[in-house]
Order: sequence, then C-alpha cells, then structure tokens
Amino acid sequence: MSTLICGSIAYDSIMVFEGRFADHILPHQVHILNVSFLVPEMRREFGGCAGNISYNLKLLGGEPLPMATVGGDAAPYMERLDALGISRRFIRKVDGTYTAQAFITTDMDDNQITAFHPGAMNQSHLNAIPGDGSVRLAIVAPDGRDGMLQHAQQLSDHGIPFIFDPGQGLPMFSGEELLWFIQRASYVAVNDYEARMLTEKTGLGLAELARKVRALIATRGAEGSEVHVDGEVMTIPVAPARALVDPTGCGDAYRAGLLYGIANGLDWEVTGRLAAVMGSLKIEHSGGQNHAHDRMAIAQRFNEAFGYRPW
Repeated sequence: MSTLICGSIAYDSIMVFEGRFADHILPHQVHILNVSFLVPEMRREFGGCAGNISYNLKLLGGEPLPMATVGGDAAPYMERLDALGISRRFIRKVDGTYTAQAFITTDMDDNQITAFHPGAMNQSHLNAIPGDGSVRLAIVAPDGRDGMLQHAQQLSDHGIPFIFDPGQGLPMFSGEELLWFIQRASYVAVNDYEARMLTEKTGLGLAELARKVRALIATRGAEGSEVHVDGEVMTIPVAPARALVDPTGCGDAYRAGLLYGIANGLDWEVTGRLAAVMGSLKIEHSGGQNHAHDRMAIAQRFNEAFGYRPW
C-alpha cells in the first residue's frame, strides 16, 4: 500500500561548539547580545519530517510517497531519494527558493541554538492530494501552515485516512484549528510535550480527544508510549537501545512504524512495539537517516526486545 507522507524535506547543518554557551552569554547583557562561536566540527544531514518518515518506512519495506516542496538546492537530496528507491512523484521544486534548512549549534553541555529557514516549505500548499485512488493512507506532518490545512481537508474530502502529527508546527494553530484537524483525521500522534500543549489549547483531555479518532498515540520518551484506543489506554514499553547517540528524528522513525502497522493491519500491541523499535534503532545513530537496517534486522531487534517477531 502506498502511503503519502505530507511534510517537510530539509537539510540539517549541525555544528559543534567546543565550549559552553553559558561562558559566553551573560544573562545581564542579553539585551546587547553579540557573540560568535568557532565551530570546527560540522556535518550536513538529510532531514525534514517527510524525508525522515519516508526513509524509515522504506527500511520496513513500505511504499512511501513523500509530498513536499523543495528549492533550487535540492539536487543532492533528490539524488539520494532516487538511490533509495523513494518516489519523487509528489515533490515540487519551487524556483527562487532554498530547501528548508536548520542550522544547529550544540555546545559541550548538549545545549542547542537553532536557526530554521523554511524556504520552499512555505509553498507546500502548491501540492494537491491525489484523488485517483493511488493513495490509501497518509500522514500530515509538520510543514507549511497553509499546506497542512489544505492537505488535511483534501485527504478528508477524498476519504483517505491519515495521521495528524502536528509536531513542532503545533504552536502555529489555535485550539479551534487543532480540533478542526482532529475532526478530519483518523489518528493523532504527539509526544509528551505536544500532548500537554494540545490539551491546553483545545481544553479537552487526551481521553476526550481520543474519542474523536480511531486512535491517539502519545510518546513518553524513556517511559515508552501510550495508545488511546476504544476507550482504553494501552501502554507500550520502550525497545532497549544499545547506545543513546542522537534523538534527532526519533519521532519520525516512530511514526514510520505506526504507518507500517496501520497499512498492514497489525494490531496496536504490535504496531506500537514496532514503532518503539524504529525509534530505538534511530537513537543509536547521529542524524535522522544514518541508520540502515533491513526488514530482517528490524524483526530481530523486535524479537530481542519483546520475545517474538512482528512478521
């Protein structure tokens, strides 16, 4: 089953400052802040929610169709998608723009200063959801505001079930707008912080929000995750990681597991655990797309964590 991944495609430029921000940023002088950090170490990663989710879904043997807008500098990313066998059918190049990109500087205390340029992502509404039956499942992940609204409405109009994954885009929407998304979605996926923000903005508890969709999934970091379904809360344990290297993209890896489970009719016990395994495999590597495991390796890690195989 082809799965449409609506979201961003971005470059992540990650730099390491071999010091501590606290030694250079004086609290009583922030009103005249003017600092420069020497960053001898730098790497550029392929990222963005649509890119990361598609990458992980492909590892599982799924058929991701990323839908995103990119700029004139996207050629390396497009070549990567081709090499991975991921379709570019719904990726639109917007002339005169840059591909979305984050510039992340990390210090020795793991504090981060990030600058994000949305670029072509702000034109995501130029893409339209196909109504020809080629897509049977989708996710609306963080993207341009207008694009997220448009894609959710079009998916609803075409009767295509989708996961609403507001992510870091959640602050862009009012409580009324968030309820609008949930009323059209089939599933909702949030992390612990986003769950709290979602309840505060909408004025509804998770149990009440979950009754509006087929399932609501909330990740709890090291405490595992919860699946709110059929009026009950199912607790999903974590899958032990062999190393804790970098959490960047773990949420996207988790969501790929959800999409695979839904698309293949797996029950929520298996789907939640598969999502947990995908997040665990990701956190063992730096960047959002540098872990490389095939279906058999993923099944083996699932077996090691939970004592049985998902397939």
